Amino acid sequence: MPQDPTERRVVVTGPPRRAGSTSGYYRPRTEIDEQTTLGHTYVRSLMRTQLRAALGVFAVLVLLVGPLPLAFAAAPDARRLEWAVLGFGLYAPLVLLARWYVRRAERNERDLVRLVEDR
Repeated sequence: MPQDPTERRVVVTGPPRRAGSTSGYYRPRTEIDEQTTLGHTYVRSLMRTQLRAALGVFAVLVLLVGPLPLAFAAAPDARRLEWAVLGFGLYAPLVLLARWYVRRAERNERDLVRLVEDR
């Protein structure tokens, strides 16, 4: 016995669509795009964590490079030592410090994106 065409089943494979308003749906990305108070708070939080990382790098840099002029003034005859310290001894820590800062900044941005996208 053939099926009635009005009783046919339809399989929907796409994502469900929401009709009507989205009043109960929370979208932080929209909050950021529309520059609401909550979006401003998200961006300010990211900027604060980025500033904290930058100030940490700056503090380490000051502690690493700051005493060098005093050390060089204490030994005025050691010109080759000064260039060796500046050229070789300081290069590796600066590169490592820069790599740490870039990784930290990217992780802060990833954390914000994960916070915004997971809701």
